Amino acid sequence: MIKAFSRTVLGLSLAVMATTVFAADAADKVQLADNAPDSYVVKKGDTLWGISGIFLKTPWRWPEVWKMNQDEIRNPHLIYPGQVVVLDRNSGTLSMGRQVGVNGVEKLSPQIYSKDVVSPIASIPLDAIRPFLTEPLVSETEDSPLEPTVVAIDQERVIAGMGDVIYGKNLTEETDTWHVYRRAKALKDPVNPKNILGYEAQYVATARVSVPAKDNKAAEMRVLSSKHEIVPSDRMLPAGKSELLAIPPHAPMSGVTAAVASIYGGVEFGGKNSVIAVSAGKNMGLEPGHVLAISRNNGTEIYRGDGKAEVINKPDTRTGLLYVFRVFNRVAYGLVMDASGPVRIGDKVANP
Repeated sequence: MIKAFSRTVLGLSLAVMATTVFAADAADKVQLADNAPDSYVVKKGDTLWGISGIFLKTPWRWPEVWKMNQDEIRNPHLIYPGQVVVLDRNSGTLSMGRQVGVNGVEKLSPQIYSKDVVSPIASIPLDAIRPFLTEPLVSETEDSPLEPTVVAIDQERVIAGMGDVIYGKNLTEETDTWHVYRRAKALKDPVNPKNILGYEAQYVATARVSVPAKDNKAAEMRVLSSKHEIVPSDRMLPAGKSELLAIPPHAPMSGVTAAVASIYGGVEFGGKNSVIAVSAGKNMGLEPGHVLAISRNNGTEIYRGDGKAEVINKPDTRTGLLYVFRVFNRVAYGLVMDASGPVRIGDKVANP
């Protein structure tokens, strides 16, 4: 039980970002949805993207229309279930309101006020990407026997899982926590398959060093968690931090042209809430928080209706929006936020 929830401003300043990245030209003004309501009561499980979709035709642009004053909530990431989002139709802005009493009058009397602890809503469904903040793993180089490697399992067992002891070689002292992964496979550019974007590894487990390597002996490690069974010859990488994202969605500052390189899980088609990899990363200026449009290439068709063959280039069909949450040098991973059709390997990815 708490007396009131905190409105502490997160480290990321939306006010600054609104004057830089999110500034919209007058000709590119955010448009209200056709049936936008005057207000909406926030419910458990809502996201800012979803709520903004009730009011806006382009919900990913919600940072441009939130009205932030001294007297109002300063960070849309601190919106809680039960609060009311209010639309100002004159200015096209969203702000926070609250319901009080009957007919807008609140009767005050001495009382002890308390409420159940509730969690603020997030920009996007974080549960959908939480496992991917440290996996999948992408390496720029091919597999090598010099990499940190699982060389044995306690009591000469064949496989290991959570709580078991494993032994590793080639570990460095930069960390005592390591991700175990299956040997990496090549991630190919769908436009030019001879071009290797990187090597995508399957995450297996996380282990921590209990006895460091010494005197030419392997390091002893305890498995903290496992998604798959560990076997000798699995490789390891230093564990990265799993940080929840508080980065509002925004368009890339420069032009991005790429393609869907893979759909995580080895499936043929993706859709809403699928995690996909695209053939662009830091090399094209991508960063977490970027929003990209996904389009299907409809190719060409031969028209012969007037007695001669004519090649007709059909326009691409926009099929979804992608929120980028993890970026490597030449590969980025994102969550499909909206999808009007199946997402396939080779689909185009570009600025929204």
